[in-house]
This record gives sequence, C-alpha cells and structure tokens, in this order.
Amino acid sequence: MLKYRILAIGFLLLGLIAGYFDLGANYGKLHAPNWLKFPFRLGLDLQGGTHLVYKANVSQISASQVADAMAGLRDVIERRVNLFGVTEPIIQVEKSGSENRLIVELAGVFDINQAIQSIGRTPYLEFRTLAPGADLTKLQASQQKKEPINIDDYFKPTQLTGRYLAKATLDFNQTSLEPTVLLDFNSDGGKLFADITRENISKPLAIFLDGLPIEVPTVREEITSGRAVISGSFTPETARTLVRNLNAGALPLPITLISQESVGASLGSAALSKMVRAGIFGTILVAIFLILFYRLPGIAATLALTIYVSLMLALFKLIPVTMSAAGIAGFILSIGMAVDANILIFERTREELRAGKSLYLAVEEGFARAWLSIRDSNVSSLITSIILYWFGTSIVQGFALTLGIGIAVSMFSALTVTRTFLRAFEFKEGKLSHMLFGVSK
Repeated sequence: MLKYRILAIGFLLLGLIAGYFDLGANYGKLHAPNWLKFPFRLGLDLQGGTHLVYKANVSQISASQVADAMAGLRDVIERRVNLFGVTEPIIQVEKSGSENRLIVELAGVFDINQAIQSIGRTPYLEFRTLAPGADLTKLQASQQKKEPINIDDYFKPTQLTGRYLAKATLDFNQTSLEPTVLLDFNSDGGKLFADITRENISKPLAIFLDGLPIEVPTVREEITSGRAVISGSFTPETARTLVRNLNAGALPLPITLISQESVGASLGSAALSKMVRAGIFGTILVAIFLILFYRLPGIAATLALTIYVSLMLALFKLIPVTMSAAGIAGFILSIGMAVDANILIFERTREELRAGKSLYLAVEEGFARAWLSIRDSNVSSLITSIILYWFGTSIVQGFALTLGIGIAVSMFSALTVTRTFLRAFEFKEGKLSHMLFGVSK
C-alpha cells in the first residue's frame, strides 16, 4: 500500500512539473527559468507565415515525365523543410496555364529571406553535348572577345542531370592541389554517362550549374565507372559549399522563385482562443461527469486525465510539434479515448463488485477484463495513425502524429496512473467503500 501511495505522489509531482513546463513560457509570475520559456509552435492556419511560388522548368523532359518529376520536386522540398514531419509546411503542385508551379507555405516564418533559406538552394546540375552544326571555334573566339553569346545555341541538354547523382565528394588535384568535386552517379546515371561519353569521344561535354557552364572538358574515351570530375576556379570553400548543396538533395527540375509574400493566419488567434476554451470546458464537463457517475474512481480518472494533458502539452513543446487545427483535433480526440478506457475499466469493476467480489479483487479484475478491449481498440487506432502519418500529406501527418502520441500516453494514463491512484486507496469492505465506487451493498 505504501509503495502505491509513494508512486501516486510521484505521478502528481510529474504532472505538476509538466504543467509548470507548459505554462512557463506564458506566465511571467511563475518566474520560470529561461530554458523553460519557449512557446508552443503553431501551424500556418493559426499564426500565418510565408507563401512562396516557384516555377518549374519542364522544357527538357517529355510530357509523360512531368507529373513524376513534379512529384519528385515536391518530395525533395518537403523533406528539406519537414525533416520530422511535424513542422506542417503546405507544399503542393499547381498547374497555371502552361506553367508548372510549386507552392510552399511555411508556418511562423515571416522573414522572406529566412523562408528561402529554410527551403535551401540546391544547384541544378546538368550535362550538355555539342549541338549539331555548332562551331566551337566561333564560340571560343566570341568568348575571347567578350562578345555576348547565347550558350544554349552551342550545347543541347541531355537526360543526365543531378537527379541521377548518388553523392558528391570534395577532392584535390594531386598535381596542382586545386579543389575538385567528384560526382558519383547511381546505376541509371552511370549508364547514361557511359552512353554520353561513348557517343561524344573527342567532343566537348559541358557541365552546367544553374544554367551556366562551369567546365567544358573534352571526352577522351568512354567512361563506364559512373564517376565525373568537376574542376575549375574553385576555392576550397566554394567547392565544399557545392558538395554540401548537391548532397542535400538534387532537384529533378530547375525552379525559379516567381512570387513571395507573408500571409496572415487563416483562422487566427481568435479561433485558437475559442478552440482552447472549448477544450478546457469540454474537459471540465467530462471530469464532472466522471466524478458524479463513478465517484472515487472518477476522481482518480480526473487526476490521471489532468496529468495526461500536462504530459501531452510538454511533449508537444519538447519534440516540438507544430500545432495546427488538425493537430489540436487529434489531441482532443485522444483525450476522449483516454476517458473511454477509464469508463471500460470502471464498468468492469462495478460488474465484479455486483458479483460479490471484494473491492481489491474487483478493481484488479476490472483492469484485467477491460485490458483486452482497451488494447484492441487502441492498437487499431495506433495502426491507423501510423498509416496516416506514413502516406498522408503534411497536414494529415500533424493530425496523425498528435493522435498517435496521445493514444500511447493515454494508455499509460488509464492503465498505470489511474490504477496506481486506486491502489493507493485503502480498501476496507463496507457500505461506504461500495458507495464510493457507485455500487450499493
């Protein structure tokens, strides 16, 4: 009995500490230390952010490949701004007339430059061969005279681009000690590179970066190793930056930023206040119902539910989870599931008491009998959350993440915290004890 009471006090202290952590950023009177004072992260629909529009250049791929290339572009950008799937950016592909566009919305980012840096900049790498009828001597003469030229008239694009890059590595020329960049292509890229070099022996093969030629080597022989070397006027720092950007994720298409603006919250602070108020009132009404209908077990469940809410909010800060309207909905839904588990346990306990068992055995049997139903319902909901998180978009992922975390913590709350509080109660058989459990003896 003593160990359960100590454990119950421990859970209460845990809830108080979590609550202190939750409120430390918002209430100066608490005098919380600085490491506690950081706010919850809100989604774009609740606090606004930055809206960016990029135009993708699909002129070098066939019409049948556009959809896949745009999907790949969206995936690359989403991975970069949403590494853990909890920042909830809105990234979508849009067709506007003849243009293929990528729309990027970032919550809580109002500095346009910061938004562009959040997306990052991956150079568009491509290999081009000499165009039919192009006079390379004329090109070299024009370059020496510094005459304006259209480089696209001299080189034609190939299918080999940065999308086939496996990795980039910084190296140094063993003779001149100049920095170079080694490119290793994947299996498909290696085959393309072998074909290109075989068909262009003794001809120039231009390496373009963001539409500009950085090196135009002459192919001496077919290269089957799937490795290319970029050299030129690199400094160690510029070569290192190029390697880092290439390895960050090669874009399957070149993109151009055509529109940028800060946007306000679509729901706003007023809607957030209403949601929080509704959640508080709803939780209070549920607590009143539990106490009036289940009495002592209802008080234990209310304490466990309070601890559950404190722990969940603390986890949302620590991970951190971006709280959109969908994420808050998932959290509130998990509260309902936590209450549902307690109700199953209490009803089973009452059945055991009515069957004539002692209070202690009735409580233990109540938890044991309810466990199978709680396990099956929560595991099925958890599987659903995992599927939604794995296959859903960013907004759906936020809902699935908060719901999944809530299910896991609610099971701990219902099965461990509530049971500990009930075990801490001294079970003395009698009319009063049965009345406290809502059963007349």
